[in-house]
Amino acid sequence: MPAESIPAALVLIDCQKGFDDSKWGVRNNPQFEENARALLAAWRQNHLPVIHIRHSSTEDDSPLAPDSPGFEYYAWAVPQQDETEFVKHVNSGFIETGLEAYLRSITLQNLVVCGLTTNHCVSTTVRMAGNLGFHVELVADACATFPRTSYNGTVHDAELIHDTALASLHGEFCEVRTTQDILKPDSV
Repeated sequence: MPAESIPAALVLIDCQKGFDDSKWGVRNNPQFEENARALLAAWRQNHLPVIHIRHSSTEDDSPLAPDSPGFEYYAWAVPQQDETEFVKHVNSGFIETGLEAYLRSITLQNLVVCGLTTNHCVSTTVRMAGNLGFHVELVADACATFPRTSYNGTVHDAELIHDTALASLHGEFCEVRTTQDILKPDSV
């Protein structure tokens, strides 16, 4: 992490049990949990700010609806007492959540982002963060997504969707990095 990005808040997006539902299809990046857990452990060990963003779907049948078991965080991602949580109802972690005001109030400009799903809530949150002037490092191997069907019926596999989303973000809204890059001894 460049010197100007320390300290950075770790932002975990939608690390929720609802993404285990079969409705989504087969997720890419089987190392997502391992890498996201490693980042979270490093931030906690170094007493750096951790922000959890949780999706509360307004669709009754959604695995991420607030009355659904899928609304719960993965056990490894449950916020600790000194960590901040924002609940969102749309793709962006900035819309109607207070996230921007919170970051400005603690004068944090630097974010390290990971979570689910790369092409939806992660992408939308990263795009807004970049547009709002935050410096964002997006951790490619600590994000994941699912297959998508195109407007013409073509099914695109999850890895293609993931890579395309990252390519669309890198260099314009964020710097795409790996967990190994972020966790280098002189980085955290």
